[in-house]
Amino acid sequence: MLQRVLGRWFGRWTAPAVAPVLALSLMASLAGPAQAHGPTRQKVIERVTIDAPADVVWARIKDFSSLKDWHPAVAESPADNGNSEGSVRTLKLKGGGEVIESLESYNDAQKKYSYRAKDGGALPVTNYTSTISVTDDGGKAVVEWRGAFYRGFPNNDPPPDRNDEAAVKAITGVYTSGLANLKKLVEK
Repeated sequence: MLQRVLGRWFGRWTAPAVAPVLALSLMASLAGPAQAHGPTRQKVIERVTIDAPADVVWARIKDFSSLKDWHPAVAESPADNGNSEGSVRTLKLKGGGEVIESLESYNDAQKKYSYRAKDGGALPVTNYTSTISVTDDGGKAVVEWRGAFYRGFPNNDPPPDRNDEAAVKAITGVYTSGLANLKKLVEK
């Protein structure tokens, strides 16, 4: 039966001649994606509720150059063009290293901005985008910091310090330490 169906589909080819070609094609299509696996986009979202009005918290973080004022790991954070889209911020970290980020969007009315770092610099990530926002929740501020990125090693079999887990751990650490310190500073 199979030989007749294949014979009709492939005309003059006989089923025995077509079967090995189909089998090889099927095996190649199944094996291809497994061998082509590379990095997948990772995401981190952290939030903190601060016992202060959203406007007070936003005033503390709204300047693209103010990260040094509230993040415990940042020594310097100058931005070459303030809160204008395209402004470039160079983070000098207290433990050494730097990260260069560019402001993608800024919305003072919505209390949020987004930025990007193509190369993670001191962080084990690439193609990193992030948004930080402040919203009101019954008189308290909710600060959300979210990011999406790829691991620092773009090929298969990354070293442990540049794999997906290292990338997620690093960005989670940046966000949680920054938000915890912001809460402490504002709630004093």
